[in-house]
Amino acid sequence: MRTILIIDDNQDAADMLRELLQLEGHQVTVAYGARHGLEKLRALSPEIVFIDIGMPEMNGYELAAVIRRDEGLQQPYLIAFTAWDDMLSISSAIKAGFDRHLKKTSSFEQLMSAVREIGNTPLATV
Repeated sequence: MRTILIIDDNQDAADMLRELLQLEGHQVTVAYGARHGLEKLRALSPEIVFIDIGMPEMNGYELAAVIRRDEGLQQPYLIAFTAWDDMLSISSAIKAGFDRHLKKTSSFEQLMSAVREIGNTPLATV
């Protein structure tokens, strides 16, 4: 079981991902936006954080960079969870400090595999 935080401004998408991860026995918290997500991250110190890229107040790349610069945080495994899967988006995820890039259209098995393999591989895309 892992402690996981989902940060996504799309409530339906975040709630669906939470339910899928909970089915596998993970402890999951959701934040519906970047600033709220940063607050939750500081309060909970999750092992894994799924971050949507296209958020209005602060995009996922900016949020990941803030997290990586914060020396006071226990650094989580960051997963970009987004519909954007072009090479520029993946490159931007690497530069921002993400550990993995997953498409929101990934299969359930791909999603669970990514969580099980935390720490085993450098940035990968699915």
